Amino acid sequence: MLNTFIPPWWAKSPHIQTILPVFTKVAKPVLQRQRIELPDGDFIDLDWQGSPQEGAPIVVIIHGLEGSSQSHYARRLLLACKEKQLTAVVHHHRSCSGESNRLARSYHSGDTDDLQFSLLKLQQTYPQSPLLAVGYSLGGNVLTKYQGEYRDESLLTRAVVVSAPLQLSACAKRLENGFSKVYQSHLIKQLQQKISGKLADPDLASTIPLNQMQVAQLHTFYEFDDKVTAPLHGFASVDDYYARASGLPFVSRITKPTLILHAKDDPFMTDDVIPHPSQVSEHVEYELHAYGGHVGFIEGGTPWKPRYYLERRILDFLLGDDH
Repeated sequence: MLNTFIPPWWAKSPHIQTILPVFTKVAKPVLQRQRIELPDGDFIDLDWQGSPQEGAPIVVIIHGLEGSSQSHYARRLLLACKEKQLTAVVHHHRSCSGESNRLARSYHSGDTDDLQFSLLKLQQTYPQSPLLAVGYSLGGNVLTKYQGEYRDESLLTRAVVVSAPLQLSACAKRLENGFSKVYQSHLIKQLQQKISGKLADPDLASTIPLNQMQVAQLHTFYEFDDKVTAPLHGFASVDDYYARASGLPFVSRITKPTLILHAKDDPFMTDDVIPHPSQVSEHVEYELHAYGGHVGFIEGGTPWKPRYYLERRILDFLLGDDH
């Protein structure tokens, strides 16, 4: 069966599944950058691998929190696409392509507007090419919400969602406990650096509702989202943001073929992200595995050269070969 995932004995720990891929070398893809100017004066960058052929599909990759085209999962999927001679493009969230964006705001877990803008550009430029998308973690939540918001108007033919925090408040709380705090600390430091960089710009500092000292005191996602994400992106509060940006309520509304993959042992999640069967649209294939960690899913090989389930499963589904 294509969708059977069994981890090797040495990779049953969710933390090995989550951390080992980060330190496993993957060939650096050769990418061409395209900058898209946004209506509000900001920009996003697309990184292309290959050139779209008339009518051939384009795989759109949506990275996770503070990820990019250089993230381990993006590199591996780009490699898998290259082997199948598929054109792929990484949609970067604002500020994630290696260059700070121009505005005080950046991106958030429910930001479907920028994704729609990218997809419209692709559709206008390559009208004959089916658009296939995969979203990882935060990018997976954005993609789930996009599919549920746009429904039949979604510009995607098929989509895959991997390790998405579909219930944001529960995931924020989970990351405040146990070993998961290590992941939170690592990501919060990156977010603090970015907002500190913007506070150093006098033009932007006046529109940011806190100072450098206050930024240094934000140690949890809940605090960061309360003081930075929510106010900068027009939400009334952190709870308003979590309620409106979470992907879970949108799963039942999806009308285009979408695969959602979760691991029950994901250290970023709780069972709150797992949709009840009544919440799953008939167009959604929901796949819950006992193991896999967060964007891990190592299924074999050795600790020095792991082999992964994700790329095979993603491309089988996107290309319609999963049955």
